Amino acid sequence: MTTTEDRDVIDLLLAQHEQIKGLFAGIVVADGDRKGDLFNDLVRLLAVHESAEEQVVHPAARSSAGDEVVEARLHEESEAKHALSDLYDLGVEHPEFDARLAMLEKAVVEHATHEEQEEFPRLRQELSAERLRRMAGAVRAAEAISPTRPHPGAGESATVNMLAGPPVAVFDKIRDAVRDWRQSNKD
Repeated sequence: MTTTEDRDVIDLLLAQHEQIKGLFAGIVVADGDRKGDLFNDLVRLLAVHESAEEQVVHPAARSSAGDEVVEARLHEESEAKHALSDLYDLGVEHPEFDARLAMLEKAVVEHATHEEQEEFPRLRQELSAERLRRMAGAVRAAEAISPTRPHPGAGESATVNMLAGPPVAVFDKIRDAVRDWRQSNKD
């Protein structure tokens, strides 16, 4: 049995892709506070997942899959950040939320499929099992210090994520804590 710590980066990202798909499915059937909670979980997971990919995975994929493939994934991520940010601002109770969520889900699933077909096989082929395992550790570290909300204006480069990510993450985590505190203290 493989533990979470033994996973390589591709196994880790594939598991997150499945978790993301599960959150989309859960949001569609949920309502009220549960829908909002699931959406907040999705926002957080997508934000940290994409930030970590931009810092760790895409730079490694440039040499194996090529600049064109990575640039296409970064473009998709930029569009998703904007859509996710707009959805977050809209709120789960807005009449357009479900339709926009469906469009975002389609784009995110297509993006994940592109990664799984164009980047991941090349990484497995070109990089050693040990390097892929170490990259999983780097992804987990990057996620720990990544913002928990999309910040589409920040860009998609590894450098921007490493420099701007930690300060923005602190702000996001404070906002998350205040939001969670308010929800737990509703009368």
